[in-house]
Amino acid sequence: MRYSILSLALLAALGLSACERPAVVVAPSPTVVAVPGPAGPSGPTGTTGAAGETTKGDTGATGSTGATGNTGRTGAPGYTGATGATGAEGEKGDRGKTGGDTVVIVPSK
Repeated sequence: MRYSILSLALLAALGLSACERPAVVVAPSPTVVAVPGPAGPSGPTGTTGAAGETTKGDTGATGSTGATGNTGRTGAPGYTGATGATGAEGEKGDRGKTGGDTVVIVPSK
């Protein structure tokens, strides 16, 4: 069934493309051109035109605000500060208490 439809479609395409139709020629209608007669005498010179206006126009409107610029780059890191001075010496503490009767036993190896 598949091949019969395909072959029928190919046969129809070949049959329709083989038809030759004669070209139809349409003759254009003749164009009528009017031929002008001889030129007449020149007319008198026209008057001078009025002087143009010399006033200035109004000032134009102010333009729109421009777009905001890009953020600038981060600056370079700062220098390390100088070393600080040595602080004052603290007060001496009180003398500690004696151990009293505490015994320390050192383990043998």
